[in-house]
Amino acid sequence: MNYFLNEQQEEIRSLARRIALEKVRPVAAKHDREGTFPWDMVEEFAKAGFFSIYIPEEYGGTGGGVLDLVIVTEELSRICGGIALAVSATALGTFPILLSGNDDQKARYLPDLITGKKLAAFGLTEPDAGSDAGNIRTRAVLKGDRYIINGLKHFITNGSVAKIYTVIASTDPGKGSRGASAFIVEEGFPGFRYGKIEDKLGIRASTTSELIFEDCEVPVENRIGKEGQGFIVAMRTLERSRPGVAAQALGIAQGAYDLAVEYVNKRIQFGKTIASNQAIQFMLADMATQIEAARGLVYAVSRMIDNGIEKVAKESSMCKIVASDVAMKVTTDAVQLFGGYGYMHDYPIEKFMRDAKITQIYEGTNQILRSVIGRSIIKEAAKG
Repeated sequence: MNYFLNEQQEEIRSLARRIALEKVRPVAAKHDREGTFPWDMVEEFAKAGFFSIYIPEEYGGTGGGVLDLVIVTEELSRICGGIALAVSATALGTFPILLSGNDDQKARYLPDLITGKKLAAFGLTEPDAGSDAGNIRTRAVLKGDRYIINGLKHFITNGSVAKIYTVIASTDPGKGSRGASAFIVEEGFPGFRYGKIEDKLGIRASTTSELIFEDCEVPVENRIGKEGQGFIVAMRTLERSRPGVAAQALGIAQGAYDLAVEYVNKRIQFGKTIASNQAIQFMLADMATQIEAARGLVYAVSRMIDNGIEKVAKESSMCKIVASDVAMKVTTDAVQLFGGYGYMHDYPIEKFMRDAKITQIYEGTNQILRSVIGRSIIKEAAKG
């Protein structure tokens, strides 16, 4: 379908597709098999300007928006959803600074993030505070001109490879989510170190780790916004980053579909390609339709955000749910189309199914996001 992308967006799509095919595809299986972070690809993405595409020109970016980021993420994820996270996870860690940081914070941190010299990560999730983000236990206490942070974050994408972390910690535990504050923590700050590196089912080319804070010293000027605004910073960030997860899911689905179409047109059974069977054609038809429907929603929500619509919690949740559910369905069906070969590591299709699953889980499980959508519907109805 024609989504009427502008000239810059068409160029970005072409560039991302070329890099995905020429640079990412040859190394994707190796990084997945070994569980290694793709520093080789980070350099390529930096040269292509992918870390700057969603940053306004006034801060040194190319002046694009969320849709530009979505386009790049989708194209890279068509080849490897894990490697694509080097870009999109850095965007997640950068959004709090870009959306809620002051001029000094933007001047200090955005230049290195824009060029890819440093990667970023977002530190919200804890062992007892996943979907229940208001139950964070990491504590920040003001002492003089700095905060002392103690606690643990886990399942942090880009953890241990990023240099800059936007972290949510409680400054007033008695107030629950209203007592949370946001901070910028740099690698090398006293009392900050990395913990366990996770061994994951999918997105194995993306590093996921614990962040450990033991009397970690963070300067007051590294607090984002006022005390007690951390939950607002986090939710504002996630509302604008969820289309990125949706784009990752969309790309994974498209990549699996591409491989499935190629395979069924080559696989011979009973003297003919299996693509000639109506049952196979119906599966492909459903897969293609679901992908296109998801893409339409993801692009539409991205455009809403880029046009300055502030309240997008419902819509961003919708596009993340739809795209990730489609990714899981399409990749599962793609494995089925490959038959026994689809179950083997020798063929690339099983990786897509493994990579797809996380998109239903992180940045808000699809069950939690359905609650977000439901509450929004009820509130809207109450207003008449």
